Amino acid sequence: MDGPVMRASAFTGPFACLCTAIGVVLLPVPPAAAAAPAKPALAAKPPVKRPVKRKAVKPPPVVATLAVSPPVRSADASRLIAWIASARDNGTRPYLVIDKHAASLSLFRADGTFVGETPVLLGIGVGDDSSPGIGAKKLADIGPAERTTPAGRFVSKFGRAFGGQRVLWVDYANSVALHAVITTNKKERRVARLLSPTPDDNRISFGCINVGTRFYTQKIGALFGKAGGIVYILPDTTPFDTVFPRVRLLPYLGAADGRSS
Repeated sequence: MDGPVMRASAFTGPFACLCTAIGVVLLPVPPAAAAAPAKPALAAKPPVKRPVKRKAVKPPPVVATLAVSPPVRSADASRLIAWIASARDNGTRPYLVIDKHAASLSLFRADGTFVGETPVLLGIGVGDDSSPGIGAKKLADIGPAERTTPAGRFVSKFGRAFGGQRVLWVDYANSVALHAVITTNKKERRVARLLSPTPDDNRISFGCINVGTRFYTQKIGALFGKAGGIVYILPDTTPFDTVFPRVRLLPYLGAADGRSS
């Protein structure tokens, strides 16, 4: 048989006949060529660190510091302070002197050493006596004229007020205390009043004395905290010698103990 030679195969039956009829030569499939050796994987390049862009941080704004002028001590306050030291009227207790005209407080140790001076807020009413029975009244029932800070000498101790607040009781019977400045009513601007350069706007309370929080806590609290002390409050309208008559003896106290007046 001329023509292409057909390789015997294991195909039989109709499929073998079909292949013969159409003259298809079945050739063996050569084995697959050996796979080329794999190329070694390239080492991964380390990621390039790009500089992180940081937002520029703006410096905090400069806050202007309010310069508070030291209170100006009145002549009567200076006389009273000199007399207390000479007569040792405070005994063995620390003391403070409140000058209502200057709206200031001067603080002293028991031995007369000056500790510091600070502005204060006082009762909005001008006067030197508390209205009878005012300690039993509700705040809403106390009129502006009754909201006075009394003048005189008071033996004071720390205690609790309504609501648990710790205050220095000046006149407990009439509910007059010395405490840190109250800021609950923003319209009253009590802190701003303390920082103002004049005492003209320091009348705002119901009669209590308000002091800056830091001075109250760190200085008054430190000195009066254990056994209390003496509080001297100068008058508004009552003659000074009427409230503190023994101060008139000051010129003689210095001579009595060998000191000049």
